[in-house]
Amino acid sequence: MKALLLAGGSGTRLRPITHTSAKQLVPVANKPVLFYGLEAIAAAGIRELGLVVGDTHAEIEAAVGDGSAFGLRVTYLRQEAPLGLAHAVLIAREFLGDEDFVMYLGDNFIVGGINEVVERFVRERPAAQIMLTKVAEPQAFGVAELDAGGRVVGLEEKPARPKSDLALVGVYLFSAAVHAVVGELKPSWRGELEITDAIQGLIDAGLRVESSVISGYWKDTGNVTDMLEVNRLVLESVEPRVLGRVDGASELIGRVAVEAGAVVERSRVVGPAIVGAGARVRDSYVGPYTSIGASCVITGSEIEYSIVLPRASIAGVGRIESSLIGRDVEVTPAPQTPKAHRLLLGDHSKVQIGS
Repeated sequence: MKALLLAGGSGTRLRPITHTSAKQLVPVANKPVLFYGLEAIAAAGIRELGLVVGDTHAEIEAAVGDGSAFGLRVTYLRQEAPLGLAHAVLIAREFLGDEDFVMYLGDNFIVGGINEVVERFVRERPAAQIMLTKVAEPQAFGVAELDAGGRVVGLEEKPARPKSDLALVGVYLFSAAVHAVVGELKPSWRGELEITDAIQGLIDAGLRVESSVISGYWKDTGNVTDMLEVNRLVLESVEPRVLGRVDGASELIGRVAVEAGAVVERSRVVGPAIVGAGARVRDSYVGPYTSIGASCVITGSEIEYSIVLPRASIAGVGRIESSLIGRDVEVTPAPQTPKAHRLLLGDHSKVQIGS
């Protein structure tokens, strides 16, 4: 079995961060989201990976390399524009050959990995197998309709009137039968080749499409709220360690990781939290569920439930929370400007002006 990992999206919901960085490389717990997908694929015993990239291909290729660091052999597949998930299958046809494959969306995060779903697919050999999860607003997702036996009988992409609350999670498994269907697809109203249409084509052809409803945690990390939530979840399992320097006037409470070269002085860090390699935290408070990136500088400030990307500096700021702060950002207090009052007062007026 091979794998197809999609990392070609532009990440419009994470702008302005993604104006200068690939959305799949935005870190949670100081590790790019994309790396969690690479690790999940390798843990499932898959070694051949096609990595679909777009405009940010140079940055992703520099981060992933040949894949050997993850136990993978990576072939890069260039997608000229984000023209749909099924379009990614179309351009990967030569790489995939006639082998079964798993398709994994690079900005998705799934607790527990994909080992079980891969093993089930290999054992039962349907034409396709999808993962589903119950969501509160199915109109925003691809939605599946199941029969009484749990087999998929219909799929719709972002339906106005969903037939169920079961949304497709960003992991799909296919046999080679999908290629014939993808080759006949026409663009949807969104101008994309939809993977839901491809799966529906398999169903219409009388082929078996199975599903499994996951009970664990899944997030599409396409916006800041979800990024922070995934960061929180990953930090829950952080192992406390001090590889850097923490002075005697500082206090570490709970599960706090201070990486090599980091310095914590006259500060309080409450875990779960990570202070990245080479970062400096001075005269500050770092609260729970915060990831401070490598070489950041936090001085005279408070920050909690946030992600700070490498080389950012925060100085003299009273309190920051629920924030995603990009690389090389500088956050400082606004300058104090003299206050002036412009008055037009009638005769015999009395005015009290606060100092």
